[in-house]
Amino acid sequence: MKLFEPGRIGRMLIKNRLVMAPMHVGGLIEPDGRLLQRCIDYYTARARGGVGLIISTPHSIRGEIKSYKMWMTGLSELSDAVHDYGVKVAVQLSAGQGRNVSTDYLRSVGAVGPSTLPCYFNPDLMTRELRIEEIQRLVQSFQFAAEVVSSAGIDAIELNCHYGYLADEFLTDLWNKRTDRYGGDLEGRLRFPLEIIQAIKRGAGAEFPLSFRFGLTHYLEGGRSTEEGLVIARKVEAAGVHAIHVDAGCYETEYWGIPTVYLKPGCLVGLSEMVKKVVNIPVITVGKLGNPELAERVILEGKADFIALGRTLLADPEWPHKAKEGKFEDIRPCIGCENCLGRMRESKYISCAVNPMTGMEREFTVRQAKRARSILVVGGGPGGMEAARIAALRGHKVTLWEKGDALGGNLIPASVPEFKQEYRSLIKYLSVQIEKLGVNIELAKEATVEQIQAMNPDVVFIATGSMPIIPDLPGIEKGNVVAAIDLLLGKREAGQSVIVIGGGLVGCETALYLTQKGKKLTIVETLNDILRDTFRINRTHLQELLADAGIQVFTSTKVLEITDDGIIIADKYSEKKIKADTVVLAVGFKSDKNLSETLNGQIPHVYEVGDCLEPGKVINAIWDGFRKARLV
Repeated sequence: MKLFEPGRIGRMLIKNRLVMAPMHVGGLIEPDGRLLQRCIDYYTARARGGVGLIISTPHSIRGEIKSYKMWMTGLSELSDAVHDYGVKVAVQLSAGQGRNVSTDYLRSVGAVGPSTLPCYFNPDLMTRELRIEEIQRLVQSFQFAAEVVSSAGIDAIELNCHYGYLADEFLTDLWNKRTDRYGGDLEGRLRFPLEIIQAIKRGAGAEFPLSFRFGLTHYLEGGRSTEEGLVIARKVEAAGVHAIHVDAGCYETEYWGIPTVYLKPGCLVGLSEMVKKVVNIPVITVGKLGNPELAERVILEGKADFIALGRTLLADPEWPHKAKEGKFEDIRPCIGCENCLGRMRESKYISCAVNPMTGMEREFTVRQAKRARSILVVGGGPGGMEAARIAALRGHKVTLWEKGDALGGNLIPASVPEFKQEYRSLIKYLSVQIEKLGVNIELAKEATVEQIQAMNPDVVFIATGSMPIIPDLPGIEKGNVVAAIDLLLGKREAGQSVIVIGGGLVGCETALYLTQKGKKLTIVETLNDILRDTFRINRTHLQELLADAGIQVFTSTKVLEITDDGIIIADKYSEKKIKADTVVLAVGFKSDKNLSETLNGQIPHVYEVGDCLEPGKVINAIWDGFRKARLV
C-alpha cells in the first residue's frame, strides 16, 4: 500500500503517510502545559501502533520564555519515547483561542482578539483588541517557544491558524476589523501569521520542518472562501512552510472542523485536493478517514500526501499496523459519538467510548488472570460483548447467551440509518473479536435461573440491556402507534406523515432517517429543547439537518392523547390536534432487570453491566463491561 511508503516534510523523513492529528488531551497535561507521564504513555501507544508522525496537543503561547522551559523535560521524554518506534513528533503551537475561550476563563482573565468581538460562548462579553506592541511581543514568544521545542529533540512544529482561534481571527475579514498594518486587505491580515512563521524559523532554524494548519474555508457566511484560502496556501508556501495541513470550519460550523457522524467519510478530501493543485509542498488531509481503503485511495489518486487520523487513533492506536497487515476486521472503529470531546468539556482526560484504555494505557493494561474461571455473559449488546472480550483476553473460559438471533443489542436498530454506519462497524468488530478469542456464543438462548444454575459458572455478567418506555397515554394501544426501535428494525412500516414523540437522540435520528425515505415529520418534546443528551457538535449539526429537512419541532409541549389520525398536544397557551398516519414512540428506555432480580441471592458472583444497570450511551455500556471484566 502506498499509505505505508515513506514521505518527506522538508528535511524530515517519515516512515509512512500516516499522521496523528493534533487533539487536546484534557487532564493528561498540567495547566501550564507540562506533559504528565500518562500523556507520554498515550502518545507512546500510538507510536507503538505504527503511525509515522505524531502532532501533539496544541500548546498556547503565553509570552514568557520561562513558560516554555517548563515543557522541556516532558517534550524530551516524549521525543525519546516515540523515537524508539521510528516515529517523528511535531509540537503544535497556537497563539491562543481568541474569542473562543470558555466563559469561566473569559470572566476570570478576559479574552483578546484582533478587534473588539463578541465572544462565542457568551456574546454579551467582548474581546479586547490587541495593541501592536502586544502583537509583536506575542510574535517574539513564538521564537522562544521554537528554540525550546527544537532543543528538546522534537522533529517539527505545526502552527495552528485554524478553527477561528486567534491567528485565524487575524486572517479573516469577518473577525479582523483593524485599520493598521495588521488588518485591512489580505496582505495586512496575513501579516501576523507570516511574522509568526519567521519567528519560528529564527528560533528553530530556517530548515526546521514547519507545517501550517488552517481551514481552507469556514463554511460560514462572511468567513473565508475557498478562493481566498488557496491564496493563503500559496502565500505561506512562499514564506517557507514545509507542509500545509488542510482543514475546514470554525466554532460556528465546528461540525466541519470535527466532522460529525452525519458527514460522509473523507468529507474534507476535496479541499486538500484543491490545495494540492496550487502548491508544491506536501499536503496533509483530515476528516473521517478511518477506512484504510479510502485512505489508500486518497494517496494513490494524489489528493493529499499524508493522511491525518484523529479520533480514529483514539479508538484504535494499532490502526496503522492492522491496516498494513490487511486485518481490517480487527480495527476498532470510531463511532463519531464525540464523547472524547464531551469528557474534556467536563475537565476530564481525553478518552474514547469504544476504547477505555485511551488515556489510561498503563493503568488499564489487560493482564492474565491468576486463575482461569468459567464466565457466563447473558446478553450480546455492546456491554455484554465487551465484558466477554476482556474476560476472554484475561484467559477465562467465556460463554455468551443472546436471546435474539444476532449480536448487537440496541446497536442493531441504532445502526439502521445510513449515517450510523459506524455502529454497524462496531457490532462487527466486537462480534469478530469475541469469536476469535474463543467465546462460546449461543444465539436464540434466553437465560433462566434454572439454566444458569445448571451451568454453574463461577461468574455471571448480566447484560440484558434496556427496552423502550411505553408512556401511559390515552390511545397508546392504537394500531397507528409504533416504538422507534420496531420501526428501525423493519417490524412495522410508517405512513407518509409521521409524528415522533420524544426529541432525544433516538427520536431525532429516527425522524431524520424517515425524512430521507420521503416521509413528512413532526417531533414533539416535553422539555424546552431537543437533543439535550447529545454533545454540542453533533447536536448543532443534527438540529440544522432537521431544519433543512423541513421537520416541524414542538418543544415544551405535552401529548394529551393519541387518536386514530394523529395526536392532541398542549403547550402553556392552548391545545390543538396534529394529524399523522403514524405515531412513533421515542421517550427513552428502562432497564431490563427481570433476570438480575430473579438471580439475586441465587448465584454468588453476579455483575450487572450496561443498560440493565442503568440506560445510557454506548460509552457507559462498553466502559462498564471493560472495567468489571478486568477485575474478575
